[in-house]
Amino acid sequence: MTSLLHSHDVFSPAKREASLRQKTPGSLARYERAQRSLAGGVSSGLRRDARPYPLYFQSGAGSQIEDVDGNRYRDFTLAWGPLTLGHAPARVANAVAEQAARAFTFGAQHDLEIEVAERLTGIIPCAGLVSFANSGTEIVQVALRLARAATGRAKFIKFEGHYHGWADSVLLSYHPAVSQSDGSGEMPAMPVGTGEVVSHSAVIAEWNNRSSVERAFAENPGEISALICEPILCNSGCIYPDEGFLEFLLEITARAGALLIFDEVITGFRVRLGGAQELFGVTPDLATYAKAVGAGTPLSVLAGKHEFMDLIATGRVVHAGTLNGNPLCLAAANAALEELQAGAPGIYTRLESLGERLRLGLERILRDRGLPAVTNGCGAVFQVSFSDRRPRTYRDTLAADRRLYSDFALALLDEGILTLPDGRWYLSTAHTDADVDATLEGATRI
Repeated sequence: MTSLLHSHDVFSPAKREASLRQKTPGSLARYERAQRSLAGGVSSGLRRDARPYPLYFQSGAGSQIEDVDGNRYRDFTLAWGPLTLGHAPARVANAVAEQAARAFTFGAQHDLEIEVAERLTGIIPCAGLVSFANSGTEIVQVALRLARAATGRAKFIKFEGHYHGWADSVLLSYHPAVSQSDGSGEMPAMPVGTGEVVSHSAVIAEWNNRSSVERAFAENPGEISALICEPILCNSGCIYPDEGFLEFLLEITARAGALLIFDEVITGFRVRLGGAQELFGVTPDLATYAKAVGAGTPLSVLAGKHEFMDLIATGRVVHAGTLNGNPLCLAAANAALEELQAGAPGIYTRLESLGERLRLGLERILRDRGLPAVTNGCGAVFQVSFSDRRPRTYRDTLAADRRLYSDFALALLDEGILTLPDGRWYLSTAHTDADVDATLEGATRI
């Protein structure tokens, strides 16, 4: 697919950018100031390329967010996903405020550790035991360390396009271009600054390609400690596994004596209360969580079967961190999980229905304009792409017209609809039919 469409100014990007600049002078002034002291003017590189520039926000409530210039937006970014209950849900906000009045952190044990751990082991299918940390990147490293210890092997398999945090060992082949193929058909691209030695432990396979996985095991006999994947490829197109593919991964890892790790940082507590494990009925050996588990607070979780988690329990595998299980984040998690448990499964049925109406509505509106639009995913998290085919692998996503989507997102922003730059859309339990109606109306106007 070419990028000819955006050259015709389908979504009037120049006009939209001028309009937004008029509405957001406070954000521009802050961004210019930030660049004098903050590297790149942002705290995460993924925010730097926002159009017309990174916006600055001051408050959020439910499904909406307000910037420093007083503009309100219907928010489908949800802080890159974690706000499953929307902005500042009352139960969570109250729980955090009450805990903050008592203590921020102890560096020692407290009752919330037990309460949240008991909730999680009752919810997550693979959770015989859990451990806490602070970010998705961090908890993935714990999972891989545990797999190496359990198997005595150094290598692991990951898939093209799957994101498991920004640590050197897992950032390989996250969003490689076709030109970055190594000549063998694989795409093991490493970011600048990542040492070559790191690539020796990661073996890259292609999502939804059984022969690729079989080859990865065959070429590294007795060397693979684990296979890690997003059970739905949310970070690159919201691509579902083919029917039977997760079952295949479970079978081949068991046969090879390796562990199967689900990275449920996005799918956990979002697609179902029990995450993708509940949705697909496939139980891995280990699973990682962050984002939604703490309702947007910095909390992550490793859940796993007793036989593996006992390595942490007995101290054979080191797991440390001063802020692990801190009471502020666990107060948020306890309140959020309580609300999700009380409302399940109904809240997930509603979330799925609402999101599907939005997803299919956007696809219809764009196609009615003669644009080759496709959507992937489910109600709670889905992808909008300008492409003439629905992706099944990461490589298929490379055919999408990313510039055209960027113009689309810019026009939506001018209509008061905030979306992520990569085409991903998130819904929360706070979103309503009115939010969907207004968003579809806005998409029709642009």
